[in-house]
Amino acid sequence: QVQLVESGGGLVQAGGSLRLSCAASGRPFGNYAMGWFRQGPGKEREFVSRITWNGGTTYYADSAKGRFTISRDNGKNTLYLQMNSLKPEDTAVYYCAADRKMTGTADASYEYEYWGQGTQVTVSS
Repeated sequence: QVQLVESGGGLVQAGGSLRLSCAASGRPFGNYAMGWFRQGPGKEREFVSRITWNGGTTYYADSAKGRFTISRDNGKNTLYLQMNSLKPEDTAVYYCAADRKMTGTADASYEYEYWGQGTQVTVSS
């Protein structure tokens, strides 16, 4: 079992920045690739970004490219998402998730075994 707890969400104006964190506990953090997903009001959950077990490869949805940066610190068992140039359409609950497949891409929610409870990000115009 892996327990995941997100933090860092909040209310920000358009053009602003936020950094989300996801603290992991339980099984060794380095045994998992990690992802960020989000679910906006009235929308389905969607992939945002993914990072392989050692941080060597990252993947981004088109909506996140150039604005968001995913990173991890395996020594601190923590995943991050730096979000810059935020837009109102980025408003959503953001979730971190763990995937036992340590490498390669995975952008479907069913591919991730463990999930956090989510943190709300609201971007005002």
